[in-house]
Amino acid sequence: MKATHLADGAIAGAVGSTALNVVTYLDMVLRARPASSTPEESAGRVAQVAHVDLGPEDRAANRRSGLGPLLGYGIGVAAGIGYALLTRGRRMPLPLAAGVLGGAVMTMSDGSMTVLGVTDPRTWRRSDWLADLVPHLAYGVAAAATWNRLRPTAPGRGC
Repeated sequence: MKATHLADGAIAGAVGSTALNVVTYLDMVLRARPASSTPEESAGRVAQVAHVDLGPEDRAANRRSGLGPLLGYGIGVAAGIGYALLTRGRRMPLPLAAGVLGGAVMTMSDGSMTVLGVTDPRTWRRSDWLADLVPHLAYGVAAAATWNRLRPTAPGRGC
């Protein structure tokens, strides 16, 4: 595995994470819904499990607020790198790649929040699943398109 493939995977994951956030913020605007507290709760649980003191509560709340989104970006970038390893640096058809990437990052984020006791997907309503699925599909499409764009084409096969 070439280091450039891993770097391209990280780039694709970062682009996908940005797309996920844009779609999430658009959803907040369109439905006038508040931001989710799950990223901050996850950051707090990770700190607790890792025995990391985030300081006095007023400062700890601010740290959780910053750490939550950073954990999300970490998951997104890690999924892109994992995808680079899975594909061994090769392109994959966009719909398949988008499904693999979107499904992987959704499983990683929802799975980690479930393991940490932050959420229980078994209690989610259909609208909750849809609100979770759409941004993760946006991640998958953006990350897959970026990955494929960064892959060189074979001679004679066009762009």
